[in-house]
Amino acid sequence: MSLEPPPGYYGAAGPAPDAARRGLILDWVVSRRIASGWRVESRSGSQAVLVRGQPVDHVLHAFLAVFSCGAWSVVWAVLALRNRVERVALTVDSQGQVLTVQAP
Repeated sequence: MSLEPPPGYYGAAGPAPDAARRGLILDWVVSRRIASGWRVESRSGSQAVLVRGQPVDHVLHAFLAVFSCGAWSVVWAVLALRNRVERVALTVDSQGQVLTVQAP
């Protein structure tokens, strides 16, 4: 799946897109990512940070482990080891190209 905007959003030989056009390009790319399971963590004019995955609620799992006399700690350990939260920063440069950077 290509994350580049559809033809017509910007031209390779044409003038560089203005801020409004770059915002439209970013909106299009973000909407494609949202459709594939990402959510928006923050958004500015030409940059967005997207996240996929949920962090483990350690307070809830500690509470459940205490009240189950430690039996829930096995489930908690498995969830903590298998859980992955991914972040990606999308930026539209002055030429209208979308730059993707993996964030920690």
